[in-house]
Amino acid sequence: MKRVLVAGATGYLGGFVAQELKARGNFVRALARSPKKLDHLQDSLDEVYEGEVTQPKTLEHICDGIDIVFSSIGITKQKDKLTFKDVDYQGNKNLLTVAQRAGVEKFIYVSVFGGPSLPHLEIVKAHEDFVEVLKASGINYAVLRPTGYFSDMGEFLEMAKKGRIYLIGRGSNKVNPIHGADLAVTCVDALEGTQQEIDIGGPDILTYRKIAELAFQSLGKSARITAIPVWVMKLVVAATKLFSKHQGELLAFFTTAMTSDVVAPAAGIHRLKDHFESLGIETKQESLDPERRR
Repeated sequence: MKRVLVAGATGYLGGFVAQELKARGNFVRALARSPKKLDHLQDSLDEVYEGEVTQPKTLEHICDGIDIVFSSIGITKQKDKLTFKDVDYQGNKNLLTVAQRAGVEKFIYVSVFGGPSLPHLEIVKAHEDFVEVLKASGINYAVLRPTGYFSDMGEFLEMAKKGRIYLIGRGSNKVNPIHGADLAVTCVDALEGTQQEIDIGGPDILTYRKIAELAFQSLGKSARITAIPVWVMKLVVAATKLFSKHQGELLAFFTTAMTSDVVAPAAGIHRLKDHFESLGIETKQESLDPERRR
């Protein structure tokens, strides 16, 4: 049994990691700025520590008695005017400092697939700048770089619900996204593993256009897909940055992802088609049940 701190347990991946850790008999302590957001994981957690990675004073004793730190800390929606550098880089660096002081034996971190080759994207640079700090720290580590989560692909389903999916470019580039539960298995395997850098994706390699078609199929709708020229999207990114640098950087990241092949070694058993179909069934049930729409 290992005593593991999960930072990012309120996020998509972190919850699955906590469940996988507990299923294997480990002690799990979760870090959260809002502990109530972890109520659904109470059976998978031994302790909840209230703290904020951007506020070092709240982290002073978080790693006491901990063997392994797992972090999937990062932001997408901007909160409290915090930047990618504030959270993805400095927040994780703050956590690493506490881990080193407490004598933690290993730090497991989740970055972005292809990260070292994408320093022009601020969200990726923040991740990879921390990876460099982690490597230089002397602590044993593992860095996982997934292609993308099923939760990210959920945006296609949300667009399909509204009647039209917008692709950047022709949608011919490929990706093999991974389910959080499958990625969590590899994350927990890394506790005892020796591999320090792990690229990973899901079992199915799909074009973005195929993902859009699967989203419509899951809802029983005819596909309505619009391809936005890349040059138009670049103008949109530039304009968005004038009003919100954070949102503009997110758009730049998604534009790069959708116009590149994002394919990594395959792992896991969950398939995106089945995932969409299960969500599509829930959507249809909600549309038929007035109580569920409230």
